[in-house]
Amino acid sequence: MNRVFSFLRPGLAVLCASAIFAGQASAAPVFVPAPDHGLPTALVQSDCYAIGQQVAAQNGGTLARASQSTKGGQPVCVIVVLVPGKDGQRPRRTEIVVPLN
Repeated sequence: MNRVFSFLRPGLAVLCASAIFAGQASAAPVFVPAPDHGLPTALVQSDCYAIGQQVAAQNGGTLARASQSTKGGQPVCVIVVLVPGKDGQRPRRTEIVVPLN
């Protein structure tokens, strides 16, 4: 009976070690190349940032935040602009929602 267990222990250790390494191999990141369909690809967040800069310039303020959101099933950019206060007062925080087109 001891001989059976003496053969099983190393075999079980090898099986556990291979399971650990196989689990790590499957958890490795997978890199998928971008599709090459000839069309320019742009990040939405950078689009919202560019839109935010335009909105801030139109309102005479500085861009504090630009993020993408979904409202009513439509993609929108939520723009936060800090407009300078009058007579040295604190800046006003203005949140503007712009449709992402």
